This record gives sequence, structure tokens and C-alpha cells, in this order.
Amino acid sequence: MSKGNPSIIAFIPARAGSKRVQGKNIRPLAGHPLIAYTICAAKQSGIFADILVSTDSEEYAEIARQYGAEVPFLRPAEIAGDLALDIEWLDFTLHKLKEMGRGYDCFSILRPTSPFRLPSTIQRAWNAFKAEEGVDSLRAVEKVKEHPGKMWVIRGKRMMPLLPFGPKEQPWHSTPYQGLPEVYSQNASLEMAWSRVVFNGRTIAGEVVMPFVSEGYEGFDVNHPYDWDLAERLVASGEAQLPKVEKIHHG
Repeated sequence: MSKGNPSIIAFIPARAGSKRVQGKNIRPLAGHPLIAYTICAAKQSGIFADILVSTDSEEYAEIARQYGAEVPFLRPAEIAGDLALDIEWLDFTLHKLKEMGRGYDCFSILRPTSPFRLPSTIQRAWNAFKAEEGVDSLRAVEKVKEHPGKMWVIRGKRMMPLLPFGPKEQPWHSTPYQGLPEVYSQNASLEMAWSRVVFNGRTIAGEVVMPFVSEGYEGFDVNHPYDWDLAERLVASGEAQLPKVEKIHHG
């Protein structure tokens, strides 16, 4: 590895068992399966040595291959359920690749539910990540719409602030929004990390995480039926831009 140009692989996780939006990863959006936009954005970014889809479905695997991703093996059923953690399939995949003689300095997780993440988004994140010394990972975030300082936990007939910060005479829940610190929420569009965080610490992020602030619809996540309806409206109106898609193998 050269310090200025580490190798990186893209992982696109795509389980077949989505509950809230059935089959969302391969559901057509503007004429192509949802996953196609993430595969093509990754390809067009030009930063990845390889682009691999992690799935438990041979059907999903075949669709992924049609758009230029590789699926050298399927994810085992025991790490493909609703409650499976990212670190489980990530650890499995990196070790499996290592057994095959394939090693990468870094990895990126690009979830197929973020169709408006463009090649330029990925390039921007990668340039920031590899230029920053002393960090373990990068994660996409966006400014929260509802500040957690105004949130409460209800216990029976009483409630308490979720974040009991601020002086007693002026707690966050009684402070104007303008007086509260800016808070960011992670979104599902993009993560990058050094592979050592998995091999040495079995985490996906390590301890030192740098922010990547999403712009516009880059962090948009299709997670509920109304998200899908909104995505279709954004595409139809031209308000949001999809990556250019090219199918390289016809099934």
C-alpha cells in the first residue's frame, strides 16, 4: 500500500428479506432495480478496486452481476436475518476474501437504499477520508430536523428529558433552538473504514470516526413505503438526480 493511495473495496449489502418495503433492493425505480444505482455509482466513482454485493439470494446475486458487481459467494443464512449485525457479514466477507488471497486496505459500505448518492459523493468522501490522519472510519451524517434536546422519555405518568444537558435553570428542553449545539444524525448512504478495524477490533467503525456531511438528497434512504413514493416523485420532477445506469449483462 502506498500511503497516499490505499486500496478500497465497495461492499453493497442486500438481504432478500426486507419487511417494510417488500423486495426493495431489486424493486424497479425509473426502469432499473434499486440496487443498480448504487452499483453504478460505485463503478463510476473510479475509486474501488472491486465492487462486491453481499446477499443471501441467488436471484439478487444474478441481478447484481448484470449491472457489473461481483458476488463470489452468498451470505450464510445465520448472518442474513432481520437481527443480523453488520459486523457479522462484514467480518465473514473480509475473512473469506483474505482466504482467497484478496486483501484491501480499506472498505466502504454503500447501502442500496440510497439511490441519490452520486459518483461525485463517493469521490468527495474518499478524498476526505484518505487525507485525514489518525481516523478509523468515516460515516455520512446530516443535520437533524428534530433536536434530541427537545425529546422526552415517558415512564408511566411522568417523563424525563432524553438528554438532561444544560444548566438547571436553563435545560436544553427550555432553550431556544438557536441556542442549542448543532447535532447530526447518521444516514445509511455511505461508510468508509480501514480494514484493520474489523480484523483487529471486530467493529465496523473503530474508535475515531470522522463526519461526512451529506448534501441535498445524497443521504435519502428508502426504508418505508412512503419513502419509495417520495423517491418516485423526486425522480419524476427532476428534483433529485439518479446515477447513470448501464446494464452490462442481460439476463
